[in-house]
Amino acid sequence: MAEYTEKPRWMAEPSLRDIPQEKLDFLQKMVFESRDLSQKELLPFLIALAQRSRTANITFSSEEMNTIIEAIKKYSTPEELLKMNQIMRLMHRGRL
Repeated sequence: MAEYTEKPRWMAEPSLRDIPQEKLDFLQKMVFESRDLSQKELLPFLIALAQRSRTANITFSSEEMNTIIEAIKKYSTPEELLKMNQIMRLMHRGRL
């Protein structure tokens, strides 16, 4: 599995300055790994991701998630926004 190498623009958003870098890195890895998944593949991926976040002891408050989502949206293409919305619906439905 390939790794992302450059820091995306959304991670430099000033609103994210109080969120630990390890959390931002974890989310960027999730975005990178889910990039080419079909909708059918997303739910198993998100379940596995939830397990990985518990194992790594990474949790997000509602405030952190809202701030991060807004920062990512500023720099997303229409296709990325569509994928993000799919992921958010699956996460909400599955309560991950």
